[in-house]
Amino acid sequence: MNQKTDLPLRRDRAAGVLLGAAAGDALGVPYEFAPRLGDNEEPRMKGGGLGPYAPGEYSDDTQMAVCLAETALHFPDMRGGEARRYAAEAWLRWYREGATDIGNQTASVLSAAAPLSGTGAVAEKMAETARERHRSGVPSAGNGSLMRTAPLALAYLDDPGTLAEAAWDYSAMTHADPLACEACVLWCEGVRHAVVHGTFDGVRAGLDLVGAEGRDRWRAWLDEAEAEPPARFSPNGFVVPALQAAWSAVRRTPVPEGESPSGHLRLALEAAVRAGDDTDTVAAIAGALLGAAWGASAVPAHWHQAVHGWPGHRAEDLMSMGVRIAFGSGGQAGGPPRDADA
Repeated sequence: MNQKTDLPLRRDRAAGVLLGAAAGDALGVPYEFAPRLGDNEEPRMKGGGLGPYAPGEYSDDTQMAVCLAETALHFPDMRGGEARRYAAEAWLRWYREGATDIGNQTASVLSAAAPLSGTGAVAEKMAETARERHRSGVPSAGNGSLMRTAPLALAYLDDPGTLAEAAWDYSAMTHADPLACEACVLWCEGVRHAVVHGTFDGVRAGLDLVGAEGRDRWRAWLDEAEAEPPARFSPNGFVVPALQAAWSAVRRTPVPEGESPSGHLRLALEAAVRAGDDTDTVAAIAGALLGAAWGASAVPAHWHQAVHGWPGHRAEDLMSMGVRIAFGSGGQAGGPPRDADA
């Protein structure tokens, strides 16, 4: 397809990134750190979980991603100091007003930076705190940056190199361990490639965007994920098994013959939840990539209707944000897309 005829598909896929993440998040919420579901048990968006979640309500995974999406709407290039400060303040606003759950690493970094809210130093304070924690030997490669990273891909559909820089930098604001940063680079490239091309090939293509040492270890971890079921990668609070569980769910779930793409998206997200442990996060990570490849139109209607969360978003809001980040304010109304690579 040429770019003009492919535009409706790319819009649908851009709209699917945040919606897919939120659907996976809300599907996994009821089962977080609960006994693992059996292969014959169907996950449902029934709410509950670790907090008073309503059915279909997403958690911190999508809440933090929304903050990055808001930043991308204000700053087409997110690498500058102003954009980083905007994201830092958005996360602090969420921390004060909307955090229904929060990981230990993220809480530590945000609490250290909170006294500097409203100053020019808030983003650097976050990054400095994250670096200090990593240097001190405190475990700092949790899945908390990977779970929120997908919106970055929408801002750089035509520029994988710059996307890799942004993915690393925004991970390092709270999770400075190179493993967490590399995971974000790989997954962002997977999402970017999926929006542009409609395939899952970008995750492995992202190996070229990390250093030689990272490339070799991540290639082995991806091989392992493709050879083992998602439940093999539990517990998955550490970023490596979190990415492996999500990748296993995406790649090992067959695309049903004769069904619409919604069949694979639904089954893969259910597989991600059945991985157990940090179910909402693994499913949110998988959901962003699945939504990027299959599009918002592949999200089952009953999930689409149920999904909602802080700060008052529903499915249509998440879809609109994705399209506007990817194509600008004119993209949704029929304007030309940014030049995406062939």
